[in-house]
Amino acid sequence: MTLQDIDWTATERELNTHGCAHVPGLLSRAECEAMAARYDGDGFRSTVTMARHGFGRGEYRYFDYPLPDPVVELRTALYPPLARIANRWNTALGEAARYPADHGDYLARCHAAGQARPTPLLLRYGPDDYNCLHQDLYGEHVFPLQVAILLSEPGRDFEGGEFVLTEQRPRMQSRAEVVPLRQGDAAIFPVHHRPVTGGRGVYRMNLRHGVSRLRAGRRHTLGLIFHDAT
Repeated sequence: MTLQDIDWTATERELNTHGCAHVPGLLSRAECEAMAARYDGDGFRSTVTMARHGFGRGEYRYFDYPLPDPVVELRTALYPPLARIANRWNTALGEAARYPADHGDYLARCHAAGQARPTPLLLRYGPDDYNCLHQDLYGEHVFPLQVAILLSEPGRDFEGGEFVLTEQRPRMQSRAEVVPLRQGDAAIFPVHHRPVTGGRGVYRMNLRHGVSRLRAGRRHTLGLIFHDAT
């Protein structure tokens, strides 16, 4: 699959129904391996060891500007259709904020507010590593959708390590969703909430995401967040 092959109508329907959309084969095996190989190279602004901060176990690295060309191309191409979905969500929720059609224009808005640090990242997990449920909120401006692309192959490169979402439903128990990703597959999901229609109208459903414990091997992921950080 290429970026042009994504069925955005089906993607939006999946997001609205399940809180997450699965895009199979967004990157090839060669593209995944080339991206994962960047982890031990240069071009990063910071490295985070999760255990030091209570985030789980494992490590991730934030890219620095200028971003690698493949990361720029993915953010630039994925943002416009996601912005259209995000604007429809804000309309449903009665929120005034609207997102421009071009990602560069949205980044200019972030940078003007002091959010100028890039947020795309590579994550690496080894045996017994995991990522606690969390939300990627980095400042006043938060684009409501993000993308995670699995760069490793389950069963070949690692065991366990499933991508997990939870929805915190008002006055109800939380619901979990496990997304069965293969190498090159992408998960599109909300950063913090999505609109849901209930008996009393539309309300916000809060979500968190994480990764379950790795049983064996090594797992790499590319995370694409569309707002920059303070």
